[in-house]
Amino acid sequence: MSTADDMAEMPVQLPRNPANEAEARSRYFNSGNAFNIKLPPVPGHIFVDEPAKAMAMEKTGFIDCDQSDQMQCGFPATTPLMLARYAVVKAGETLDTTLTNTASIWYVITGKAGLVVGAEKAALGKGDVFLLPGGVASAITAEVDCVFWAVGNDPQLKFDTSVPVTGAEAAVAFVHYPAGEIAHQLDVVYSANANASTSGHALIFSAAKTEAARNITPTMTLSLNTLKPKSFQPPHKHNSAAITLVVSGDPAYSMVADQQCDWSPWATLVTPAAAKHSHHNDGKTRAEFLIVQDGGFYYHARTMGFEFY
Repeated sequence: MSTADDMAEMPVQLPRNPANEAEARSRYFNSGNAFNIKLPPVPGHIFVDEPAKAMAMEKTGFIDCDQSDQMQCGFPATTPLMLARYAVVKAGETLDTTLTNTASIWYVITGKAGLVVGAEKAALGKGDVFLLPGGVASAITAEVDCVFWAVGNDPQLKFDTSVPVTGAEAAVAFVHYPAGEIAHQLDVVYSANANASTSGHALIFSAAKTEAARNITPTMTLSLNTLKPKSFQPPHKHNSAAITLVVSGDPAYSMVADQQCDWSPWATLVTPAAAKHSHHNDGKTRAEFLIVQDGGFYYHARTMGFEFY
């Protein structure tokens, strides 16, 4: 029996006389000490050194946007459930992109390359987006020096010690969104008027397997958001974390929890879950930014919590 006066101060309770290994592995807490773990907050941050390093194109490999130390996380992570990374592939070289996640969302910042995903192939160019299924052998071979940006749910699988499901039962298949088709589809969106209930003109990416949920993967969403010149997206919040790639916008910035994050080319912005934030375009041309969220979780749980201030 514990001698602690307060339940919250009690240590873990162990089984008294376990009869076997299965019983010996049991542990018990209470309504005081089970919920008093204090996790460090997810930092709101804009990564600028990592894209600068990637654009220097010194060697083939990955450059992670890693905040695991600040979050006291035992594996690379940008947010608790997502990892953003830049990838450099030097001309004539090949990068293995077989990753341990459900899926990863990729954007071609610059270059031309060939992509092999299992038995499928694609030619990649600047501005393309593609979706890679996790656990499926894939590789990029560059024709010229290339830089990519990618976000996957690697930390989600690390946290759960899970492995990707592949084959016919996989939740995700390889999808290629060429830059020309993206531009056309965005023009279609701009041909319609936005109303007060929408957050401006944005192109939402989906796929055949996830069309019903209107997500690109079961847990992640991808949108190409835009801001017209001299405009801003009003302050808002949502329960999903967001990882944003600055595609264009000068000068432009975001406000995250009252902190101004100035945009720079190909910077990665982290917006923590439930943080008040807004995006501002002070320039004379349209701003564009790619946003990946772990919103699929919250849509499925009916807890997205999107609201404008």
